[in-house]
Amino acid sequence: MCAVCEVHAGNTEDLNQHANIILMFLKVKPLRLEAKKPIVILNRDDAEELDVKPMDRVEMRSGKKKEVAIVNIAEKFVPRGYVGLYSRVQKEMGAKAGERLRVTATEPPESLASIKRRLDGDRLESDEIHKIVKDVVEERLSDIEITAYVLSLYTHQMTNKEIAAMSSSMCVTGDMLNIKGKRIFDKHSIGGVPGDKTSMLLVPTVAAAGLTIPKTSSRAITAPAGTADRMECLCPVDLGLDEIKAVVDQIGCCLVWGGAVDLAPADDAFIRVEYPLSIDPLLLPSVMSKKKAVGANYVVIDIPTGRGVKVKTVSDAEDLANKFIELGKHLKIKVSCVSTFGEQPIGRGIGPALEAREVLKSVMHPKSAPQDLVEKVGKLSGELFEFAGKRNAAALGVEILKSGKTEKKLREIISAQGGDPEIKPGDIEVGPKRAIIKSTKPGKVWWIDNKRVTETARIAGAPKDRGAGLLFHKKLGDTVKRGDVLFEIYAEKPAKLRHAVKAAEHNCIMGVAKKFSMVMAEIPEEKEQENYFILER
Repeated sequence: MCAVCEVHAGNTEDLNQHANIILMFLKVKPLRLEAKKPIVILNRDDAEELDVKPMDRVEMRSGKKKEVAIVNIAEKFVPRGYVGLYSRVQKEMGAKAGERLRVTATEPPESLASIKRRLDGDRLESDEIHKIVKDVVEERLSDIEITAYVLSLYTHQMTNKEIAAMSSSMCVTGDMLNIKGKRIFDKHSIGGVPGDKTSMLLVPTVAAAGLTIPKTSSRAITAPAGTADRMECLCPVDLGLDEIKAVVDQIGCCLVWGGAVDLAPADDAFIRVEYPLSIDPLLLPSVMSKKKAVGANYVVIDIPTGRGVKVKTVSDAEDLANKFIELGKHLKIKVSCVSTFGEQPIGRGIGPALEAREVLKSVMHPKSAPQDLVEKVGKLSGELFEFAGKRNAAALGVEILKSGKTEKKLREIISAQGGDPEIKPGDIEVGPKRAIIKSTKPGKVWWIDNKRVTETARIAGAPKDRGAGLLFHKKLGDTVKRGDVLFEIYAEKPAKLRHAVKAAEHNCIMGVAKKFSMVMAEIPEEKEQENYFILER
């Protein structure tokens, strides 16, 4: 046996619940490696002495400090008699290079047994689901173990009871926005349509009618811009929980980035493994846990429907809507769902700066605002006004927008969140590099490929480069002459503009023809087909 090892007989609660515990004293080797999870690396021989394998856990102690970490194993990277600590573990333990730590094998989290059962198709009870979510938030599970759980939900769909338990657990394991004495209204889109800047007009419109709507939004995951990305072109969005409460108390609403506060934090871990797998089994609990976390009493869900988005048919939209409504009953949230047209971008600007410009232009000059954007804001806000018992609910949103009250409230939001309330569209910089895409033939626009729009905008640099994106001059049904501008591509860097133009030329974004044809495109046999997964929260 190694000189640094001891065997402890008996049921020593302080160390482990095994009858025989192998204890090693290993020296600290700082690795200066970053990871979100607590990870250590052991030499293969030491790992064999401790009887641990990759992805097992070890407990390390130094005085009163204790940390449980996931094990990786190396032969030469970490010498015998040392434990390699990732930066996070070293910082939390306050351990110095060469310091001796007491290291023992420890049991995996109890929730892992539930995950294995779920993989076999067993249904889980609420307390088991809560333990899994709690371990995810406290980072006790590896990405592989989280992936196994997500795959189990994808392979064996959740029951309504499981969905409700997931939603509640994801909510209570994070922060809660408690705004007392107010009925809370909220809106969410399941995403997939580029240029969907609806929330930036809906929130001030609803708040201008006297309703309280604290809107927390995401940054883009796979889109050219998320609501937080767009809004950040106008004012700060990374407010803390107390700051959000102060803004809402002051003006009745906000438009902030949800990632700055821990509202349903387990969702970030689930998204991290969902995206590369191109699956989204947690859509319902992900959305509704965040609504519950902000204290929402009434929620309208926008379900974009059509080719190129998640939900392809109205029938599918109805099925999803029924699930949201049923889940809302479990969570004591009244839910209304609207299936909206999802086969072309909303408005004309695509990308953070271009969309923020369009929002300002729309509130300043509502008569010339894109009709599809105005109609969508009117319909979705009308659903919330119905919940509130407002008269003329269906038309009220458009009336408020046209009256100038939406602009006034939006500028209140900008000011309360630390921005310049006098900001004008021209103050928002767009990419200085620009390419114009013209039509080579006359006709009408018969279709627009949202996936290719998104892909081209991201190649141009959006959303990381705020000024990058697309600006449409023609939309569905518009008449086109030969040489007319179809859309412009903006970028901040010449190389990205070149790549975006090449992508736009290679991938047909827009279909122009003199008359409707059953043939949309000829697809060469050798052309590689790309899988494109839309994941938006």
